[in-house]
Amino acid sequence: MFHALVAEFMGTALMIIFGVGVHCSTVLKGTKYRGSGHIFAITTWGFGISIALFIFGNVCINPAMVLAQCLLGNLPWVDFIPYSVAEVLGGVVGSVIVWIMYADHFKASTDEISPITIRNLFCTSPAVRNLPRNFFVEFFDTFIFISGILAISTVKTPGVVPIGVGLLVWAIGMGLGGPTGFAMNLARDMGPRIAHAILPIANKADSDWQYGIIVPGIAPFVGAAVAAWFMHGFFGI
Repeated sequence: MFHALVAEFMGTALMIIFGVGVHCSTVLKGTKYRGSGHIFAITTWGFGISIALFIFGNVCINPAMVLAQCLLGNLPWVDFIPYSVAEVLGGVVGSVIVWIMYADHFKASTDEISPITIRNLFCTSPAVRNLPRNFFVEFFDTFIFISGILAISTVKTPGVVPIGVGLLVWAIGMGLGGPTGFAMNLARDMGPRIAHAILPIANKADSDWQYGIIVPGIAPFVGAAVAAWFMHGFFGI
């Protein structure tokens, strides 16, 4: 159990280092890749998740996936909270590491980049704020995400799952990520959101907990539950 929790913690932290790191790289003043755009960022998210899965193996790195595995009987329910807590903490630590790496760039960006944009380097935010629609987007994105991972996981060829999941993230990000930033993962959003709240960032915007709890907090669990029931009932997974 301890080994599994450490793997979930480190796997999530590494995912966030790649993901939050690429947002900092493309937005903050003075970085080498500033202005590279959303394709650059989404591709890094996909590749970063693939690398985390290659290194740490059969990890969830997502409380929504933990829920799906518990519903399918692949994990005992007693693991749900410890796994989820380890993943959120990994998200916090990964974000803090990124902040340390980009501290000079955060400082240089204080007077040029809005506090809300700085917050959005860490956590997701809707392009158009409409909580019911935002909730549906995150629900549906997560439904596709978890269903896709469960389907990919039936392929037993070594190396297919990490690559397949990375491609899945890339496709969802490009096709469905525009409205909300496709969190699909409480740990991906809440961990960095907590880090943003506690880090000594100048001119800090509020953390927007209402959105963080309702949309990327709750909707992925609903999407994951529906995905688990659908994949079990329709495909026998």
